[in-house]
Amino acid sequence: MEKLAFRAMGCQMLAVLDGPVFRAAERLKLVPGWFEEWEDSLSRFRPDSELNRLNAQPETAVRLSRTLWEVLQAAIEAFRESRGLVTPTVLDALTMAGYDRSFDLITGPGMNVGTAAVPAPQLDKVLELDEVMRSARLAAGVHLDLGGVAKGWATHQAVRRLDSYAPALVDASGDIAVSGPRRDGSPWIVGIANPFDPQSDLGILSITGGGVATSGRDYHRWRQGNTWQHHLIDPRTGMPAETDVLSVTVTAPTVMEAETAAKTALILGSQVGLAWLNHQPGLEGLIVLENGQRLQSQNFQNIFLETL
Repeated sequence: MEKLAFRAMGCQMLAVLDGPVFRAAERLKLVPGWFEEWEDSLSRFRPDSELNRLNAQPETAVRLSRTLWEVLQAAIEAFRESRGLVTPTVLDALTMAGYDRSFDLITGPGMNVGTAAVPAPQLDKVLELDEVMRSARLAAGVHLDLGGVAKGWATHQAVRRLDSYAPALVDASGDIAVSGPRRDGSPWIVGIANPFDPQSDLGILSITGGGVATSGRDYHRWRQGNTWQHHLIDPRTGMPAETDVLSVTVTAPTVMEAETAAKTALILGSQVGLAWLNHQPGLEGLIVLENGQRLQSQNFQNIFLETL
């Protein structure tokens, strides 16, 4: 088994191939370049990115690369699956909350203390796609952030490319895609970080394919004035979500579905979020509350082993 660690999309990445050593090592060398190319298209923190060019041209039909087109399609699907709770139209709300630069650069108070928040625009009312022309038109005053869905999409694409060589796993700081069982048919073992102690795990998951994602208020947070803010915006208010949930880990058929579901459950809060998870076919989840209590979906114990 060969591994490659690198940084991309503002987080630590790990790509793993369970194949012959030399061949796997050569293939893994390509992975950072793939993420660099995708980030050039999808990052709001790169001034010349394709996403920023789209954001800068309101009410104009803009031709898109296949990458941005596919990620916008994934964002629309996330919007539908979450009933509007996961949407890329929260960029202005993120900026108002102080997340106006790469998180690595947020070392002090946010830049927009005191700015009044407003609900995020409904994606289906402000984004128009033309499949024939492969173009997008944004309504005036609307700006998109594709952070979570872009990371999930890129992780999924990387695993698809690696799988032609050997069983693969790609971990983008908790958003994990798995191509299938390992070469010997055994599952991959994935740890769930403890939000109260990042150096330890709450437990481990036994995964034979699909995706795992964790959303939490414990990592991407910062002070704005005297208030702690975080990056998980509730589009109904335009503010960082007020919730009793500290983190949610979800398994799903794909990492994109897992990422959407984890964020949705966190925004909904523990009781409604758990009920929602239990009614979603193919999803299992672990919810960790601020007080340390843990809630599991109905069949989560089938893949979860709690550490001592």
